[in-house]
Amino acid sequence: MSLRELLRRPRRPGTPSALWRPLLRPPPAPRRSLFSGSPTHWNQVVSEAEKIVGYPTSFMSLRCLLSDELSNIAMQVRKLVGTRHPLLYTARRLVQDSRNNLQLRGLVVLLISKAAGPSNTAVLPLKHDMVSGIYPSQRSLAEITELIHTAFLVHRGIVNLSELNSSDGPLKDMQFGNKIAILSGDFLLANACTGLAQLQNTKVVELVSSALIDLVQGIYCEKSTSTEENCITDDIGISTWKEQIFLSHSALLAKSCQAAMELAKHDTEVQDMAFQYGKHMSMSHKINSDLQPFIRGKCAGSITFNLNSAPVVLHQEFLGREMWIKQIREAQEKGTLDYSKLQEAILAGKGVTSAIDLCRYHGNKALEALECFPPSEARSALENIVYAVTRFP
Repeated sequence: MSLRELLRRPRRPGTPSALWRPLLRPPPAPRRSLFSGSPTHWNQVVSEAEKIVGYPTSFMSLRCLLSDELSNIAMQVRKLVGTRHPLLYTARRLVQDSRNNLQLRGLVVLLISKAAGPSNTAVLPLKHDMVSGIYPSQRSLAEITELIHTAFLVHRGIVNLSELNSSDGPLKDMQFGNKIAILSGDFLLANACTGLAQLQNTKVVELVSSALIDLVQGIYCEKSTSTEENCITDDIGISTWKEQIFLSHSALLAKSCQAAMELAKHDTEVQDMAFQYGKHMSMSHKINSDLQPFIRGKCAGSITFNLNSAPVVLHQEFLGREMWIKQIREAQEKGTLDYSKLQEAILAGKGVTSAIDLCRYHGNKALEALECFPPSEARSALENIVYAVTRFP
């Protein structure tokens, strides 16, 4: 059964997937007031949003990336060409990533800063410091957020040398790659901490520091269930999955959005709404990413996907532990997992449609949070980011 047929299949009332219904509002229709063409096209949404904040966010951390230290590291990374060290993949994404857009977090911080504008308590000279409706301190915060995110991406590229295959590359090169990943990630974090101190706002420092703690905790939880054996046998449930994803993917953006409101001297209510937008938008973005292997359909070769992704966790929860283990074993051939066969089993269940419902649920929560901000181009851009990640073919 195709995904399109699956989506059209009537749903019986009272089924577990009704957990995410009713939605707060119907799936949003495309907005065309700001963007020409279809605003649900991700690259177009990001491109138009970058025009609103004043410059492409791909250059946000350019000063740091072009520093002598990182230029030196980039020269060393070239020695890894020919190996499969993850640092090479991360380096390519730093240069160009048209799909996932590494600078999304910084872009959202800038957009929500512009959407909120200055607070009523801000003194007049402070308002004059704004450029394109954004304070310099908020732009610095956006850069800091991106530096932290990039540093963690680099650090996560450290490989377990005991699990290397001969095709990954010589052991000496892989060890060298790990050293470069540690040094470059530490360098980015050090720059982020320096920039954070220069903001001279203790609450902002506290917020971003707590986001760093969340990131570490979330990544540790992911690593603890990353082995093949644990992925198959662990039964984390969707509530636990959401807690882990908040820590590893949503906390940094949510708390950075809140910190941006603090820098503009907004009250706690506005800060909380900014936090809620960052949290729910990033959750829907992550679920959208998890759904792609099931929505894009079969490609040439085997399709691999994370067994701890949202559709799989929901499928496992609806199916039951024993049946899930049975499906895993049926998809195993000579010790390897046949992802194509497992994908068919998941598509035949309720995990994919329920993940789509959950994605839209978080998207609607993000839209609700934006209602406290006055109508503007920046607010519309934030809405269109949500629409882009909550609409499916």
